[in-house]
Amino acid sequence: MSVRALSFGSVAEAYEQFRPGYPEELFTLVTTYAGGPIRTALEIGAGTGKATRLFARPGLAVTATEPDEAMLAELRRHVPAGVRTVRAAFEDLPLGETFGLVYVAAALHWTRPEGRWERMAALLAPGGVLASIGGPVRLADPAVERAVSAARAPYLDTDEVPSPDGTPPERAMQWPGTELERSGLFTDVRQETIPRRLTVTAAHYLGHLSTISAYLQLPDRRREQVFDRIAGVLPPTVDLDADLIAHLARRR
Repeated sequence: MSVRALSFGSVAEAYEQFRPGYPEELFTLVTTYAGGPIRTALEIGAGTGKATRLFARPGLAVTATEPDEAMLAELRRHVPAGVRTVRAAFEDLPLGETFGLVYVAAALHWTRPEGRWERMAALLAPGGVLASIGGPVRLADPAVERAVSAARAPYLDTDEVPSPDGTPPERAMQWPGTELERSGLFTDVRQETIPRRLTVTAAHYLGHLSTISAYLQLPDRRREQVFDRIAGVLPPTVDLDADLIAHLARRR
């Protein structure tokens, strides 16, 4: 796991405050795909528990794993008491116990590529479901996006994480679906989109940016400078395109 992947603990409270949660439609999508009751679930990279709260409900025992202690402490303040929490990176999770569902929300790209799918399959019961959820949060107004990009340019070319396997954005099947299909370990690979549009204040949007790893990697002074520049071009409120892209697959 990279240093960038472990940078979020310093902003755990901001992450909880400014990152959007997950809608009920996501739970329905995953459980409908499963085609039957899910009794046990393992969450990889749970962060502050945004997705944990969606899946932790009566009849579904959730184990939430997260490598950063500050993020895990924030998670424990917000999730039901019955959620089992484990401080561990995906690569360090012990094998042996298997789950009906393994899900990852906005964290799969931080896991190590080597052996990723073999380990994922080993954590799933035969026929178990893997769900990966992600998707960028982007400014909906092209003019505002251009202004923010220009303000950011002296500091960062982009604040997004590129596709881990280089899949171009115009391809119908995006990562990680591309790798899941090639792995031979999973079947019935699907890609589904849940439309999501948000309207937030400029201050809230800046708070969201403060939880993005690209900015967290900047020296403190440069981070302050780029946020000042971005604040200067934002209208009082901004619309965000924040569609959720879910990749679903079943262990062979």
